[in-house]
Amino acid sequence: MIGRLTGRVVAMATEELILEVGGVGYRVAATGRTLARLRLQETASLHIETQMSESAIRLYGFLTDADRAWFVRLQDAPGVGAKAALAMIEALDASGVADAIAAGDVTALTRAHGVGKRLAERVVTELRGKPAPVGFQGVASAPGEAAVEDAPAASGDGAPAPTATPTALRAEAVSALVNLGYGHPEAQRAVALAARLQGAGANVGSLIRAALKELSA
Repeated sequence: MIGRLTGRVVAMATEELILEVGGVGYRVAATGRTLARLRLQETASLHIETQMSESAIRLYGFLTDADRAWFVRLQDAPGVGAKAALAMIEALDASGVADAIAAGDVTALTRAHGVGKRLAERVVTELRGKPAPVGFQGVASAPGEAAVEDAPAASGDGAPAPTATPTALRAEAVSALVNLGYGHPEAQRAVALAARLQGAGANVGSLIRAALKELSA
């Protein structure tokens, strides 16, 4: 299976791109958030999820492996296919999806195109309290590769959007709370709420302190 592709972006459409690697053009489905970060004729690297059916093989590309891992995990919920999972990643990204599920925020999930309240409730019910999916770690960028993965996404007015609290920091904070005796679901929910309040400036210590306040409230 293909796990990562690095090549030149030779074409882009509304929901997909063609990435040329070694003279072969790979057709890759992607979110608008991902496409907005890529540039025609420039080199880019995408984490790839390959899905096969009787009629087709489809590649889905993501800027981070956390997005790819959550795209897969969301489809564990009954009724959630690739289209709905991609829409949720588009609307919230991996951090936002994790926080919404942990906090039971059905409304946040319904911001995704085509995701109604009933489907969002099913996602929360099925996935809340389960450990977050673990993506691949330590995948180095290719020489000369555009550093799209680390750049902040642009908002609608062209300004960089706020960076969410990294998934690894939240996971470490949840682990610390579990070690203190709290249940995993309540620890995950408290850290998700703390991460929303603190945003990109959070560190593990501040997340734990804020989460403890949520748990004692």
